[in-house]
Amino acid sequence: MSGQKQILIVDDEPVWLKVLGQLLQTKGYTVREAASGADALNTLKSYEPDLILLDVRMPDMNGFDLLDHIKKLPKLATKPVVFVSAMDDFHAKKVARELGAADYILKPIDETEVNNVLEKYLPL
Repeated sequence: MSGQKQILIVDDEPVWLKVLGQLLQTKGYTVREAASGADALNTLKSYEPDLILLDVRMPDMNGFDLLDHIKKLPKLATKPVVFVSAMDDFHAKKVARELGAADYILKPIDETEVNNVLEKYLPL
């Protein structure tokens, strides 16, 4: 495997997986996608990303519950998890922080904001 940074994107909306995935790949990151919380947990059994981008609202398991599971996995507990959500809500952001999320950015995504997150959590 190359020295490229690995990112897992978890979102139930295919358009956001595609948009974020393409943006990150053009910046040289290796990207994996998961379309649900259960899919993400299954992927994380054999994959250790450097960063996880996670939606809040998903049908099978919301992002908060998924983050709680991730933080209990020893190999992933210290990895940065950034929520990418359309929920511009003080309570949601507060819960995300309390659960250990590194950051919270809003959809529709702003490339500058994504770049800031990448520079902060995946320095070269």
